[in-house]
Amino acid sequence: MSDFLLELRSEEIPARMQAGARADLEKLFRKEMEAAGVPLGHIVVWSSPRRLALIAKDLPQSTQAVSEETKGPAFGAPEQALEGFLRKTGLTKDQLQVRDVKGKQTYFAVVEKPGRAVKDVLAEAIPAIVRAFPWPKSQRWGAASASTESLRWVRPLSGIVAILGEELVDCEVGGIRSGYATKGHRFHAPGDITIGGAHDYASKLSACHVIVDHAERQDLIRDEARNAAAAAGLTLVEDEGLVIENAGLTEWPVPLLGRFDEAFLEVPPEVIQLTARVNQKYFVCEDSAGKLANAFVCTANIAASDGGEAIVNGNRKVLAARLSDARFFWEQDKKTPLSVHAEKLSRITFHEKLGTVADKVERVAQLAEWLAAEGIVPNCDPVLARQAAELCKADLVTEMVGEFPELQGLMGGYYARAEGLPVAVADAIRDHYKPVGQGDDVPTAPVTVAVSAADKLDTLVGFFIVKEVPTGSKDPYALRRAAIALLSLFETCGRSPEIDTIVVEMVFTLSYQHMIRARNVDPTLDRVMKEYWPDFPFGLDDAKDYDSRFPVDRPEIRKLFLDKVQPSISAAKSLYISNARFASEALFTFFIDRLKVQQREAGVRHDLIDAVFALGGEDDLVRLLARVHALQAFVATEDGKNLLAGYKRAANILKKEDWRGFEGEIAETGEEDPLVMVDDPDLGPIIAEKMADRRAAMEAADYEADPAEQGLRDALAIAEPQAASAVEREDFAGAMIALASLRAPIDAFFDQVTVNDSDKIKRNSRLSLLDRFRAAVHNVADFSRIEG
Repeated sequence: MSDFLLELRSEEIPARMQAGARADLEKLFRKEMEAAGVPLGHIVVWSSPRRLALIAKDLPQSTQAVSEETKGPAFGAPEQALEGFLRKTGLTKDQLQVRDVKGKQTYFAVVEKPGRAVKDVLAEAIPAIVRAFPWPKSQRWGAASASTESLRWVRPLSGIVAILGEELVDCEVGGIRSGYATKGHRFHAPGDITIGGAHDYASKLSACHVIVDHAERQDLIRDEARNAAAAAGLTLVEDEGLVIENAGLTEWPVPLLGRFDEAFLEVPPEVIQLTARVNQKYFVCEDSAGKLANAFVCTANIAASDGGEAIVNGNRKVLAARLSDARFFWEQDKKTPLSVHAEKLSRITFHEKLGTVADKVERVAQLAEWLAAEGIVPNCDPVLARQAAELCKADLVTEMVGEFPELQGLMGGYYARAEGLPVAVADAIRDHYKPVGQGDDVPTAPVTVAVSAADKLDTLVGFFIVKEVPTGSKDPYALRRAAIALLSLFETCGRSPEIDTIVVEMVFTLSYQHMIRARNVDPTLDRVMKEYWPDFPFGLDDAKDYDSRFPVDRPEIRKLFLDKVQPSISAAKSLYISNARFASEALFTFFIDRLKVQQREAGVRHDLIDAVFALGGEDDLVRLLARVHALQAFVATEDGKNLLAGYKRAANILKKEDWRGFEGEIAETGEEDPLVMVDDPDLGPIIAEKMADRRAAMEAADYEADPAEQGLRDALAIAEPQAASAVEREDFAGAMIALASLRAPIDAFFDQVTVNDSDKIKRNSRLSLLDRFRAAVHNVADFSRIEG
């Protein structure tokens, strides 16, 4: 058994591609070895900027001889079939074997394949791996690059080391032949290094200032960067992504601390951190008070003789230039109020079917105001909600966000504060994109919740109205993420809006905006409508008295509305109203599906989710969620487990007896129930029999019930209204407690009462009682869907 080393050396591999390259190298190597029948043990894959390395432990010297059998045609089959089989296997007829297969003589081809030297297998596999490597981007180089058939690699491939044990695996790829020699650090050890094998590969490179293990480099950067900050009395701002990226840029990492001009700290800290991170790959530091310090940590790729002083000075100058740009953007953007910035949003298309970003902002403003006014977002000032929504996208046209799109929203919050806007408005602008994914903070401030929810509602409803919905794995507008975020926001409110209402209001808004765009109506019309019809288009259908809306001395305004607005809005609405029903139904189903996914990922059992959702008739997603959580807590208790067992037993009995629990009572007049008044001679007797059973159940009070039977009746008489009242109050935990009171009575009923009594009146009465028990449980959740 021997260890195998493969190193593929090239010019610098982009840091972002190295993790994928490691995975691809192992995958391709395993594929080639498995195809050749070489058993594999432990495999290690490393990467650095200039090399990919793989070490496979304990490879055999040769593969095992194998015998391959191929079943052929039956003995006596047509000659053409036999000839085809012989061509396929490369054998002659006398080399075939004849065996009995289920009483039929059949030809078999048995080919003995001798074992091969693993070194030869590797020599064939290495070129195949190199040529099949799936780099996201690759290039050709040199004279051979004139041909499209020439070797492609992420950067020019310069060397291959392939050693099995201590023997060279001789191979050649694109004119590059394998050998024992590699190179060390580009500056510290640029000459050749002779590798003896996998056993000394890492140590020899380390002696030449190359740490080939990427994980080791990451640990070194992480620890030394912290130490550099701590030595200056500071705390490093942790950034694992930056650790990985710096490890991918260096072979001999040396973290160094530097300082920048303290005057730059007047720029928002997120801007400084992003400038340092994105442009320069630097870490930033905080002081003892937790505020951003005027310090950075860069990662050099050499051990400098001056301790890194020249490196730090050079990096300081580059960072200063970047921070100067950021400070300029900050100062320039603050000179213009957000409301003026927002006017430029009409130049940006949100979506060809949904108008501009300015159109979207107007819809979001109306929705945010509505969510606040309706109390869907409790304790929210509608005026502040509208103001924040009208300004929430204004920073998209600022210089700072143009340079750093990642800061959208955040910079809007800073500009709002600098402008002196209310804190609630500034916070809402800053956080209205949240939550952007699972694990992100969910806003709780009322104005922020209203704007964030309105923004996501507008996106979801808008795209569903124009039928741009997710399909399969494709979700180009991130609607699934928006739905999950919206569900989280609803939960903070304690209730959710009716999707139907939102869809209708969005249809009106979208239609009006479409009318303005498509018919090229004079912009003065828009201003007139906002002045004389402030709730337009939401109040369009409710307001019939046009004369009361428009001034008597301005008949031209009324005429403008009657001549242009009414027919235009009707024409535009027809483009959207056809999709309204689809949007309403599809969107609610979409929310339900997202809620199920969200809860499953949160650890809620799928059967409990189904048990609640199967009830139907619920349009408040927050109430559904509360019921799911209450049910999960209940079934985990002993009362819950035993009640579930009792329910299952009752349901099985009712199913076996085909008891459907006909509802309603026979009229006191004694008139025949309409169910039996049928002309079908086959159905009539069946229904009549069922009605007779129901009469018998209704007359059950004429016999003296067993104590356990009466106990269940009494318990139901108390539990049913209690559970129903609790559900009405949205106290689902209380509803579960009411159901829990049925545990002992149902246990006693099954222990002491014979359901299938020979007395038909007793039997039907007890079946009816079990049906009543089942119905009481179903008012809270469909227990038939709960496993266990």
